[in-house]
Amino acid sequence: MSLNIPSSPEHEFEPELGLPEKLPAGERILWQGSPDVKAMLLRVFHFRGLLIYFGLILLYQIVTGVTDGEAFSAIFFSSLRIAIFSAIGLSLVALLAYLMASTAVYTITNKRVVMRIGIVLNMTFNFPLKMIESADCGVTKQGTGDISLKLGKETKIAIFHLWPHSRPSHWASPQPTLRCIKNCSEVAKILVDAWATQNNVIARSVQAAQRNPAMMNTPYSGVEAA
Repeated sequence: MSLNIPSSPEHEFEPELGLPEKLPAGERILWQGSPDVKAMLLRVFHFRGLLIYFGLILLYQIVTGVTDGEAFSAIFFSSLRIAIFSAIGLSLVALLAYLMASTAVYTITNKRVVMRIGIVLNMTFNFPLKMIESADCGVTKQGTGDISLKLGKETKIAIFHLWPHSRPSHWASPQPTLRCIKNCSEVAKILVDAWATQNNVIARSVQAAQRNPAMMNTPYSGVEAA
């Protein structure tokens, strides 16, 4: 039997931040947050790599101009043109990262995980804790990280509905992911405890759950980028 993921399209009014409707009786918010813009820019959009790429193009233009004996003014204006277009491109990438991070709201309640994502067309996905089979947590040295949710095999979500809020390199079987969140370890513990309570499983901490993977699988080393 195929499970349907409850979702709602773009909404102009939210009864509660990040939620399409008020929480029912007995349900409460345990944590709520959004992706860190800087982490999103560096890990998802590979901003450092883009800087290096455009820098090499600029350097190549200058070196070839000098070796070909071009006039200083010609080298200057051609380099300036490249620098301007590079700055525009990098600015657009930074703007896209900001919009994707600022418009996304992740919510963990005692019964589900809610992801409100999308820039122009907002979509809200509800993942009941009982639907989640396991989760992986990857944390950087800065404390930001990703928490990927593994759903049942019968549950299918198109990668284009989730990206970039999905686990990198998992295109065939997309995993909804809380991307680039601060204090990732603390948020992972909140999720583990909520999942354990909802599924009547004993899990005192993230570390205990990792040793006995009822909820959290052994975390992948580092944080993947996509």
